[in-house]
Amino acid sequence: MATFEKRVSDDGVISYRAKIRLRGFEPVSATFQRLTDARTWAAQTETDLKANRYFGAAKRHTVAEAIDRYIADALPTLKSARSVQQRLEVWRERIGHLLLSDLSVATIKRHRDELKAMPKARGEGERTGTDVNRTMAALSSALSFAVKELEWLEDNPMRRVRKFTEPSGRVRYLTEDELPALLKACRESANADLLLAVLLALSTGARQAEVMGLRWKQIDLKAKTALLVDTKNGERRTLPIVGEAYELLAARAKVRRIDDDRVFPAGPRAKNPEAVTDLRAPWEAALKAAGIADFHWHDLRHTCASYMAMSGVSQLEMAKLLGHKTLAMTMRYAHLSPQRTIEVASSLAKRMGI
Repeated sequence: MATFEKRVSDDGVISYRAKIRLRGFEPVSATFQRLTDARTWAAQTETDLKANRYFGAAKRHTVAEAIDRYIADALPTLKSARSVQQRLEVWRERIGHLLLSDLSVATIKRHRDELKAMPKARGEGERTGTDVNRTMAALSSALSFAVKELEWLEDNPMRRVRKFTEPSGRVRYLTEDELPALLKACRESANADLLLAVLLALSTGARQAEVMGLRWKQIDLKAKTALLVDTKNGERRTLPIVGEAYELLAARAKVRRIDDDRVFPAGPRAKNPEAVTDLRAPWEAALKAAGIADFHWHDLRHTCASYMAMSGVSQLEMAKLLGHKTLAMTMRYAHLSPQRTIEVASSLAKRMGI
């Protein structure tokens, strides 16, 4: 970073001293009669110093080394660490041997296109553009780390690589016929956890991990709330506990285990006592019994959001309950409330007298 000092000699002559302090280099300075000359020299000198530093480092380190440092120093703080590491292994295998100085935009584009054409696994067809974009994002994060933290690169070449267009997000929700059918199947399930978990997901819009990870210390039955601390977007969120979900939770609180603080502890036969309760089998059985196809657990969250939209709940209120950081995600459900749109327009027309 450059600093400038104005100097006045004993005989009144004014000069300007420019000094550059850059991490990894000895300070350098020069004096000029005009401030504009001092600024020009400082800008060019700083650019030259950086170019020399980055060029030298990029010649000494490989892509694999950058990936390793990113995994060791930055990845442990990410919630999606396991998924990101798996995607980085794809790049390590393909271009890990390359020096960072040899990693060009053209090289990344070629591997991007090859990844798109490759089958994900036997019998699963080609990778989707979304999947390739996520794999590219993993490498981009590692390269940005090499730029900002390691100072091995001057710029991230991934910034100039086009991503694939992604389809609109899936919005599948339970119809008015499917909803009671699913709840009936859950009530008839032999699994003691299924109904409560489904009701919590439907009434709060919480993600599966948030529901299944609930602990009693997060629950306030008197206030009818549950406090989520470790959420996907890193912000705390309060869930309302209402209706049948509250009744089941209150009943469970009276007979809960004292050796496990989880609302949904692993069963006594679980090999790993710390394992999360697995509802896949009873969930699939309930869907089959209810005659519901093409429906995933996460669609319970969509169902909560969709029914809120169709009930006239504001997008801001929806975003707060669902934990969306922006309204862009919530906007996906706006088209599901045509009746509310008509009501708003009718109210507006009445107020305007038209």
